[in-house]
Amino acid sequence: MNQGRNLFRTLVLILGFAFLYIPIVSLIVYSFNSSRLVTVWGGFSTKWYGALLQNDQILNAAFLSLKVAAISATLAVVLGTLAGLVLARFGPFKGRTLLSGLTTAPLVMPEVITGLSLLLLFVTMEQVIGWPAGRGMTTIVISHITLTMAFVTVVVQSRLSQMDDSLEEAAMDLGARPHKVFFLITLPIIAPALMSGWLLAFTLSLDDLVITSFVAGPGSSTLPMVIFSKVRLGVSPDINALATILVAIVAVGVAITGIMMARQQKQRERDAQMALAANQAMIESVKKG
Repeated sequence: MNQGRNLFRTLVLILGFAFLYIPIVSLIVYSFNSSRLVTVWGGFSTKWYGALLQNDQILNAAFLSLKVAAISATLAVVLGTLAGLVLARFGPFKGRTLLSGLTTAPLVMPEVITGLSLLLLFVTMEQVIGWPAGRGMTTIVISHITLTMAFVTVVVQSRLSQMDDSLEEAAMDLGARPHKVFFLITLPIIAPALMSGWLLAFTLSLDDLVITSFVAGPGSSTLPMVIFSKVRLGVSPDINALATILVAIVAVGVAITGIMMARQQKQRERDAQMALAANQAMIESVKKG
């Protein structure tokens, strides 16, 4: 009976992974196809990767996407850390529910609604105050910060909620100011969470298409927009090569995130051990006194 269940679970697992990853594997394989026909194998070749380096449209879009993703992820980490710190450390306060709802709304709101609302906001702001002047990189960065900040807030708030605050209390008992406690104690402890949040925000910004399509203007097409416009005219081998590169980048990001999360788990265990040792030492000192 148990063998039958294990066999069924293994079969379901294999079928699930096959359903998810066989299309990706086929895309990677056909990116090395020498034939221009996507579905006809003409031999192994890397010429389409060389063709990408000569395509100025793709290179410009890739550079813009990387620049937008880096700026958006960095600012999202700063704002998300502040929001997560307020929600995790300041306890109940007036407006907490509203702040929590506003920071997590992009998580559940459809991207079409988010993109349309941001477009209307930018158009209204341009008419009222004259900024932003048109749609371009600035509007894309603001939109991506709005989207990715929610994810960073959840990651940071979760890490702060699980962190033992005995180290912070001990530092404050020794006379450290709150800002010094944050930079010397809290920030190093939550650094793996910040790195994970940055990588998550960077990946989300890099592959966003829906929101970017609403807020981008002429001359500010990102890489997903260029890929989508080319795919509508038919899949070509150079698009397969470009998609393979993106898959590799995302895979590296996922691997780095996994490593950071493993380190974060080890850090939590060390924090718990340090807090337990500190409590035991305090109890022993009280007994001796």
